[in-house]
Amino acid sequence: MILGAGPGGYEAAQVAASSGADVTLIERNSIGGSAVLTDVVPSKTLIATADMMTRFSDAGRLGIENTKGKAPILQVDMKRLNARVLELAQQQSADIKRALSAAGVKIVQGTGKLLDRHTVEVTDEAGLTYNLHADFILLSVGTHPREMATGRPDGERILTWTQLYNLQEVPKELIVIGSGVTGAEFASAYEGLGSQVTLISSRDRVLPGEDEDAARVLEDVFERRGVRVMPRSRASAVERSEDGVVVTLSDGRKVAGTHCLVAIGSIPNTEGLGLDAAGVEVSDSGHVVVDGVSRTCVNNIYAAGDCTGVYPLASVAAMQGRIAMAHILGDAVKPLRTDRVAGNIFTTPEIATVGVSEKDIEEGLYRGDTVMLSLTTNPRAKMMAVSDGFVKVFARKHSGTVIGGVVVGPRASELIFPISLAVEKKLTVDDLAETFTVYPSLSGSVSEAARKLHTRG
Repeated sequence: MILGAGPGGYEAAQVAASSGADVTLIERNSIGGSAVLTDVVPSKTLIATADMMTRFSDAGRLGIENTKGKAPILQVDMKRLNARVLELAQQQSADIKRALSAAGVKIVQGTGKLLDRHTVEVTDEAGLTYNLHADFILLSVGTHPREMATGRPDGERILTWTQLYNLQEVPKELIVIGSGVTGAEFASAYEGLGSQVTLISSRDRVLPGEDEDAARVLEDVFERRGVRVMPRSRASAVERSEDGVVVTLSDGRKVAGTHCLVAIGSIPNTEGLGLDAAGVEVSDSGHVVVDGVSRTCVNNIYAAGDCTGVYPLASVAAMQGRIAMAHILGDAVKPLRTDRVAGNIFTTPEIATVGVSEKDIEEGLYRGDTVMLSLTTNPRAKMMAVSDGFVKVFARKHSGTVIGGVVVGPRASELIFPISLAVEKKLTVDDLAETFTVYPSLSGSVSEAARKLHTRG
C-alpha cells in the first residue's frame, strides 16, 4: 500500500504493479502530488515563458530590432499564462493516472492514517472510513510551504509558491522572501515576466547552499537586470497595505511592494499520519528517517520523497520509490547514493550540479582537481550571445575519475548529463575528452574542461 501519489508514490506503484504486486495507492488530491500540481510542472512551465521573454529582451545583441517603435512588442497575459500552467499540470496528472490504472493499480481518493505497522485507516472522498491491511507500506506524503506567523498568506497579495497561479496580472513590484532555490527561481522568472523584484535574503548571498561561483554569476545577472537583492536581511513580518504589502525586517527597515512571495522552506506532511502508532522514527524536523533503500526503522514500512528530507528533488523521490519497491520485491537493488544526484536550478541562466561539490574538495572530504571554463570562450555561446556561465569538472587526484561538476548557462539541465553519466559510471576525464562532441556546441566546453584535467601516464 502506498500513501501519497507524488513522484515517489506513483513511480513505486508502477514498478510494483509491473512486477505483479497487488498495489493500492491512496491520494487526497489529484495524482502527481505537489510536483505535478503546484510545484515542479507548473513552476517550470511558468519559467519557460519567462525565459522566452528574457531571450527576446536580449535579442538586440543578435541584430534583431523592434521596428514598431519604443513600445515593447511582447507582453505577458498572466491570466492566459496561468491557465496554460494549470492545464498542463492537470494533463500530466491525468496521463499518470491513466498509466497507473492500466497497470492495475487500485487508486483510492482520500486520506490514510497508520493504525499499526500493517493497518491503514482510510477516509475516502465519499466520507466512508474503513481499514485496509498491507504487507508493506510506502509513505510518500510530501511537504507543504512553511508560513510566517507574522505574515499569513491570503492568496491575493501575500502568497506561497502554490498560490502564484491564481494571479490575473504580472505583479508590478514583487518582494520575494527567501533566497534558496525556490526564491531564486521565482525572482528570476518574475523579473523576466516584467516585475520589479526585490529578493530578501537572511544570508550573505543568493543560493547560500550552492556552488559559490554559480551564485556569484546569478547575483551579477540579477544586478544587471535590476533585481534588488537585500543580503543579511531577515523578514520579521508581512502585512497588507492599502494597495499592496509592506515587509518589516528584523532591524526595523521596511520594504513596500504590490505582492509578496514567502519562500522560506517546507514542512513534511507527517503530522497526524499515525507514525507513533506504527513505531516509525521521525527526525526533529518531522521528516521520516530512512536508510539507503528507503526503509524506515519498521522493516515493512518504507518512505520516499520530500517527507524523508533526503533531497527535495522529484527525481530523487522517484528513485527512492523505485528502490523501495525493488527491495520489497527482492529484486536487485543499489542503495541511493546522494553523492551522485544531479540537480538543476531553473533560473536564467540555469545552474546544474552533480556529484561532490568544490566545497567538499576544499574541506578535504575528497582529494580532487578542478577546472573551470567560462562559456565566453565557447564559440557556440558567442554565436548565441551568451555572456554568463561556465563549466566546472571535478576529478579524483591521480586516477582522473570524474566525481562531480557544475554547469551554469542556457539549458544547463541538459548539459550536465555527460558529467552525470561520467560520475555514475566512474568514467575518467580522458573518457570524456576522447568522446566526440559537435563543433560548435556548448557541450564542447565539457570536453575541453576534461582535456585540461588530463594527467600524463
